[in-house]
Amino acid sequence: MYVILVYDMDSKRVGKMLKLCRKYLNWIQNSVFEGAISEVKLKRLLIEAKLIMNEETDSLIVFKSREESWLEKEVIGKEKNDLDNFL
Repeated sequence: MYVILVYDMDSKRVGKMLKLCRKYLNWIQNSVFEGAISEVKLKRLLIEAKLIMNEETDSLIVFKSREESWLEKEVIGKEKNDLDNFL
């Protein structure tokens, strides 16, 4: 599946959430990530995220799609992180 994940956290937890999300998805903008991920890995990410979050004050939103081709993405201005990663 392909997901877009966005979060809004207290500044005390932002660094931990950033590090966690980078393990699973591609960082595209402040507090915004996207990428292909399996259902199992997404569940693991969400379990780990809940351990970091204060669910009374923080939020995390996941938009899901069957695949990236179902989404049309338009970037206006400079893209924060180029997804062309060379290994």
